[in-house]
Amino acid sequence: MTIRSARWLGLAYFTYFFSYGIYLPFWAVWLKATGLEPEKIGLLLGAGMIARFVGSLFIASQVRNPAQLVTALRLLALLTGLFAVGFWLSQSWLWLLLVMVGFNLFFSPLVPLSDALAATWTQQIGLVYGPVRLWGSLAFVISSALTGMLVSAWSAQAILLLLTIGLAALLVGMLLKPHSMPQGSLRTQQQGGWQACKQMLCDNSVWRFLLCVTLMQGAHAAYYGFSAIYWQEAGYSASVVGYLWSLGVVAEVVIFALSGRLFCRWQARDLLLLSAVCALVRWGLLGATTALPWLIVAQILHCGSFTVCHLAAMRFIASRQGAEVIRLQSAYSALAMGGGIAVMTMICGVLFQHIHGEVFWVMALVTLPALFLRPRATSSGLKQ
Repeated sequence: MTIRSARWLGLAYFTYFFSYGIYLPFWAVWLKATGLEPEKIGLLLGAGMIARFVGSLFIASQVRNPAQLVTALRLLALLTGLFAVGFWLSQSWLWLLLVMVGFNLFFSPLVPLSDALAATWTQQIGLVYGPVRLWGSLAFVISSALTGMLVSAWSAQAILLLLTIGLAALLVGMLLKPHSMPQGSLRTQQQGGWQACKQMLCDNSVWRFLLCVTLMQGAHAAYYGFSAIYWQEAGYSASVVGYLWSLGVVAEVVIFALSGRLFCRWQARDLLLLSAVCALVRWGLLGATTALPWLIVAQILHCGSFTVCHLAAMRFIASRQGAEVIRLQSAYSALAMGGGIAVMTMICGVLFQHIHGEVFWVMALVTLPALFLRPRATSSGLKQ
């Protein structure tokens, strides 16, 4: 069965983030239901985070020819599904450790390779990225809400069941044939290895870009890890906290949908400036007050602090050529969307214990250098 390339990629984003919307918020709940102590749950989640970093950085970068992207995505979806089956077989701690590492190792490269495919199709068939990527954000909202309802109505076992269904749908969707396969060449495939990565990172615009987006995305760690706790301590119910989180994702979806009209003439450097300004205002508001009207404003600014930053990254990456698109996408996913957030989450855990909501002022300070690190060399790049 052949479907339009944009629909193929939109389905890939939807099924991936549907599964991730189950795993990210609720996996600790499932692990607790197996009878594990908090210390062991923490070790399992930490091992999974490290495996995600390794998978995004090293496995995704091994795909050097854009023509191999669809095949690589199918293989990774299959391996992820096989490791997910392992969660059904045993719930001993050592077995779960092995399965968690394998699952995250192959699950994490699916996003950078999907984004690399989006950048490739942008150059080759004129794909518009934003309206395709928004399906991932919608899926995350749907699956997280659905999982919460099913866990309340049934049990934590609903988490594993829904995750398995989501991953099966991911694999089935990947096995469909896109109308236009990505094109590459043998010469592109040979442009790989550590020497090529080193040469890429020596490019002034590249290392400035990676450092900039790592700081900006890493500054979300306090929000991801501790905003719910902080707002509940301020007296808000769990349902209000959930609505605030949903508002941020809704704002994200709106910007993805309208990005082609709003930012068609913007360069990556300009988008990063807009994102940094939104982030500074957002973290300042969260650090200054817990009044609901200002929290609503801060959550709407999620579309600037996260979404515009991600669009800027995709535009910058799409301006590269051949295998460099895949290498740079892998580095962005591993550093900005993985390692940076992981390190900052650990730092925020220590800070939040002592200064609580003022940790958001620290996130503003983390964002500040991005104003001056924005890469000077930009290109029109990705159609958003």
